Parts: sequence; structure tokens; C-alpha cells
Amino acid sequence: MREPHRQRQLMGSLAESGQQTPIIVVSAGQDSGRYVVIDGYKRIAALEQLRRDTVEATVWAMSEAEALLLDRSLRFSRQECALEQGWLLSEMEQGFGYSLDELARRFDRSMSWVSRRLALVELLPEGIQQQVREGKIAAQAAMKYLVPVARVSTEDCERMAVAFARHHCDTRQAAQLYAAWRDGSHVVRERILSQPELFLKTQRQPPAAAATQAAALQRELETAAAILRRAGRRLAEAVPEMTGEQQQQAQCHIQSARRELERIAERMEGDHAEPVAADDDSGAERERHTGTRDRARDEGVTAQRAQSVALEVSRRAGDSPGGESRTLPPADPRAFHRLQGESRASP
Repeated sequence: MREPHRQRQLMGSLAESGQQTPIIVVSAGQDSGRYVVIDGYKRIAALEQLRRDTVEATVWAMSEAEALLLDRSLRFSRQECALEQGWLLSEMEQGFGYSLDELARRFDRSMSWVSRRLALVELLPEGIQQQVREGKIAAQAAMKYLVPVARVSTEDCERMAVAFARHHCDTRQAAQLYAAWRDGSHVVRERILSQPELFLKTQRQPPAAAATQAAALQRELETAAAILRRAGRRLAEAVPEMTGEQQQQAQCHIQSARRELERIAERMEGDHAEPVAADDDSGAERERHTGTRDRARDEGVTAQRAQSVALEVSRRAGDSPGGESRTLPPADPRAFHRLQGESRASP
């Protein structure tokens, strides 16, 4: 995705200090003398704008698919949005022949998680995806509001995307426009999409009210995080004194808290905004075919995690919002190990 302000900062840094971190490439084939860029497209674009004709690169001795997965596991900065995850999953599925089950295992996620993100790429028209890449439409708005519209009508989805881009809708305005379209009749929907600026004028909310709600949510989440950290510090002294029944109750509370946190994260991510897919929807088809295996996998994960409650609580207190593990399961024979001397991936 293009972020002009970040690109300007990168260009300024390259102009002043030169390239500090090499890009990452893999060989395009034996004895071909050509390479595929894995990480560093933004640096290449900035160097081209500065009229530089060389770029420093590090060659990873592995296949392109393995390099893509390793590069993703080393990213610690900006969390990927669901649409970016969908693009990567689609590339792994179509370009390298990975199955849904293998993608779920390699990304340490459920197959329903994989299916939902693949559905994003399959449902959104290419023109809208390009607008998301260029920063004209927020990825969050596309995921939460344009995808469910696309399930009903591709034409309405494209018209709503035009409204989002033309009026520079933030997430709140996009939510208002989508909610009115979702709940309106055919006539009301036509009026909204024909004159979105009139609708938005009637929906303007005092900035102070929206800011108050956001601040209250932030305080509550900070309080919840502080309570979890405090509970984690008490584990070492409390666990030896707990009876078996008390430990079981504690585990139930932990599982309940984890489920609630996951629900909050999913709501913020936008999964809750998508209505039930129609029978001919590819995402729905994937869900039907993989639901049973996914439930079995989730049950196994739950049972395994219950054996290490203390470690789980203390570790999750400092996890990134995405909740994804940074390494692959040890049982995977293709698990990657961090390369000695390599700097972490950057734009």
C-alpha cells in the first residue's frame, strides 16, 4: 500500500544518509542471473526517484515461497490489514499451490481465518483494491463496509467506493453510509449512492462526542491490560497455593477473558460487519467445506494451551495486536530459523 508521507520520509533519509539497510532478494532460477525482490520495493521506488542506479541487496538462499513466509514472520512494525493478508494468502494459494489447510498451519491460524481473508480479495473488484493500495480508500473501510456490499451488488459496491474516495470518508462516515444503505429500501439506496454528500451532511456528529467515546474505550482497554499484567506478576506466588479446583476455575476465567479479547479484536478488525454470505459466495463455500476440520483444530489448540496457562497470560500481556506467533510450529520440518547477522525486514 502506498503511504505518501512515509515515502517522502524515506526519500529524505536516503538522500541525506544513503541506503542503510539492504533489500532482500532470492534467485529467480539457477544460473539465470536474475532476482526476485522479496522486501524493499519502497526503497527501490525512492532510489529511482532520486535517480540512483544501484541498490544494495542481500540474497536469501531459499525458494520464493519460503522467503515470503520468512519475510512476513520477521515484520514487527506496522500490523498488516486484513486485505494485505488476503493478497499474500492469494499469492501463496494461486502462485505456489498451497492448500487452505497448509496455509492455516503455516500462518498459525484457523482455516476460517484464511477463508475470510481470501474472500476479501475474491469479492472486492480489482479497481477498488487498487484504490486501497493507493491510499484513496482506507483498508479498514473496504474490509468492513465495501465487502458486505459486494456480496449483494458489485455495482453498488463500486459506487460506494467512489463516494468513499471522492469525499475522503473516514471510518465513522463510511460506517454511517454503509448502515444507511444496508437498512434502506431500493429507493433509499439509490438516493444515498446518487447524492452521498447530502446524506453525510445530515449525519455530521460533533467531533467532541466521537472523541469522548474513543477516549473512554482507550481508557478501558488500558485498564484491562494493566489488570492482566498485574495478574501475570502474581502467578508465581499464587499458583503453588491454589487447589486443583481453584486452578480449574482460573483456567475458565482465562479462557473467557481470551475469548472476549478475541471478539473485541475481531470487531475492531471488521469481521462482524460482514453479513452472512449467499450460497454462491466463494467465502461461504470455503467455510462450509472447512468448518468441521477448523473446529477440530481449534479444539486441539484450546486443549494444548490449557496446559500452559501461566506462560500464556504473561506472554499475551505484551503481544502485538495481531496475536500471531513469530515462529512456525516446531513440528514443521520446514520451520524457519532467523538468519544470523540479518537485519529485520523493513519497507
